[in-house]
Amino acid sequence: MENTNFQFKTNINCSSCVAKVTPFLNDAEGIGQWEVDTANREKILTLKSEGITEQKVIEAVQKAGFKIETIK
Repeated sequence: MENTNFQFKTNINCSSCVAKVTPFLNDAEGIGQWEVDTANREKILTLKSEGITEQKVIEAVQKAGFKIETIK
């Protein structure tokens, strides 16, 4: 399985928001490194997939209480 980078627009906009979403992303199976660019107006979540699907990432972030959408 190849590693793929995914990018999403989110509303994760501060360090405490990042802290809130961290356990959801860290517990999701198949995510490598990830980061949220809170300085970017669109709060871009970038992650390296190690098998996780875009849909599973979206579900994990929504479970944490945040909005997320795929960047096309």
